[in-house]
Amino acid sequence: MSTDSDTEIDETQTWPELAIGLYERLTGRGAEITYEFEDMEVDVPDKVGEDADHARWRLDGTLTVRTSQHDD
Repeated sequence: MSTDSDTEIDETQTWPELAIGLYERLTGRGAEITYEFEDMEVDVPDKVGEDADHARWRLDGTLTVRTSQHDD
């Protein structure tokens, strides 16, 4: 039986961490992720903190993310 103190969970804390983790998992694997949105609204902050201004993004359609790795 394990307890919370026995288990360490790595949780993403920031947007850059999320992007890096996604890139590392998908690059070079020919992966494709498709998201479909219907009347979705997202308030995107211009900075971190309680005094941040927000821009409202409206998404209605399909967003496809493809990865590839280029050898230099």
